[in-house]
Amino acid sequence: MSVAGSPPPSRQLTREELAIDPVEAAKLLLGCELEAGEVRVRLTEVEAYRGGDDPASHCYRGKTPRNEVMFGPAGHLYVYFVYGMHFCANVVSLTDGVPGAVLLRAGEVVAGLDQARARRPAARSDAELAKGPARLTGVLGLEREHNGLDLTDQGSPVRLLAGEPVPATAIRTGPRVGVAVAVDVPWRFWVDGSPSVSTYRRGGKASRRRQDTLR
Repeated sequence: MSVAGSPPPSRQLTREELAIDPVEAAKLLLGCELEAGEVRVRLTEVEAYRGGDDPASHCYRGKTPRNEVMFGPAGHLYVYFVYGMHFCANVVSLTDGVPGAVLLRAGEVVAGLDQARARRPAARSDAELAKGPARLTGVLGLEREHNGLDLTDQGSPVRLLAGEPVPATAIRTGPRVGVAVAVDVPWRFWVDGSPSVSTYRRGGKASRRRQDTLR
């Protein structure tokens, strides 16, 4: 497993590897690392979202200026603002024109720990630095300007790197967090035993009102 200050993985993920069903892409992304500047986070929790057949997806009602990045091509970063205060980041999957993405829910900071701590001074421990989608984007410094970046481009300021694969026996799955529809679809995946995995909260009426503002 990677440790803070360790050299980055040598291989960047390709578009072809990510142009797959979001459910499969979610499992692939566990153990991969997202690098932005000096901060690098190993992904420990993700959620899959499809398009027209997934009522919890931002693309369920079709393409809009806001969600168009989700329609491909694969390998791009989809960043959106939520609850009027946080940014969340997704990796686009599937093929060009077919919407699908994987929400990056949580991770472990494996490089740039001092910078991550400076960005999240309220974190009670290093395990909490990227524990949750808004915290993850916060430690990486991801904001609206990063929406649409190509994570497979070697010159991109944000890159997706192949880390140490997570064995299938260490992957757990369950319902997605905070959605108001399709609440029991088990498309959230996480690394068993990782202290960075976020707390599960089932969606409800309040979540339904917030979710409606995202589409």
